[in-house]
Amino acid sequence: MSSAYVMRPSRLDDFDALMDLARQSGPGFTSLPVDESILRERLEKSERAFNGLQKRIEYGKYLLMMEDVGTGEVVGCSAVKAGTGIDQPFFNYRVITLAQASHAAGNMRFDMDALILTNEYVGYTEVGTLFLKPEHRGGGAGRLAAQSRYLLMAAAPERFSDHVLAELRGVVDDDGLSPFWECLGRHFFRMDFTEADRLSATTDNQFILDLMPKYPIYVDLLPPEAREVIGRCHSEGVGAYKLLQWEGFQFDRTVDIFDGGPLVAAQRRHLRTIQESRIVTLKAGDVSGRADARQGLVSSNVLPDFRVSLATMTVGDDNVATLSPSIIESLQLKPGAEARIWLRSK
Repeated sequence: MSSAYVMRPSRLDDFDALMDLARQSGPGFTSLPVDESILRERLEKSERAFNGLQKRIEYGKYLLMMEDVGTGEVVGCSAVKAGTGIDQPFFNYRVITLAQASHAAGNMRFDMDALILTNEYVGYTEVGTLFLKPEHRGGGAGRLAAQSRYLLMAAAPERFSDHVLAELRGVVDDDGLSPFWECLGRHFFRMDFTEADRLSATTDNQFILDLMPKYPIYVDLLPPEAREVIGRCHSEGVGAYKLLQWEGFQFDRTVDIFDGGPLVAAQRRHLRTIQESRIVTLKAGDVSGRADARQGLVSSNVLPDFRVSLATMTVGDDNVATLSPSIIESLQLKPGAEARIWLRSK
């Protein structure tokens, strides 16, 4: 990889960079709206969360920024919300299967899927807001942005739920049109997808409870173009979906009420990055060309000064990890300090 990156807590002076990411993220990326007041509030809440200043621990909303170490440019972000549905409802559609049979019609039986409005993930920790500028994707940057969130949970497990979820953006075209919304949501909300998306990001979501149908919606009654996208993610989210599956997340037959994108969930203790991570002592050294050198991630493992970087390192039987002095410096640590590492499989 040509550039070295570090994930670090967001700062109040990241506003311009965050707004730039929001503009590039495109339609349907609800967690990065192009809205000055919302983005400034996100930066303020993140700063309070990292410093442990929120009123309740489950209110914590942690925003991590990916910085190019060489240039200082912010090139991406990812986030962790300690508890969903705490300060506003978190609505989804659950896909349920209804079995129907009739002896009078010759012992006929049908299993039919239906959508029901739910608010059942209250208190779950949510990972999301993963976005990288296109020119900085690849070479492990996406993995760094994704896995840094789990290393954050490992650094302060008492701040997060035992259960974790992630929502993926559903199918939305370049013009901001969602087949799922056009065939279903529009009939109840009488507004464009982008407007509903904006309201979801900027209000307490009471409008969803007010306007959404209260009864099951039979999937077979929806047009084919809507049925086909239920539980499917946006083309730009396929890589993120694969990383979530690798991590241990599973599709929970629950989808977004606006675009039909999938919701996946896992127990925190089963997340692969957390399970495979460990505490080591850092040592500065040159490991280039070493046959026993391994690629992985290294985190400072402390809050509020939490930082994560990609690294090539060797780890001895004495649990000492040797890596480049520049990586240790980018973590704002010194040789001899403790850190948490995750190593890629050989």
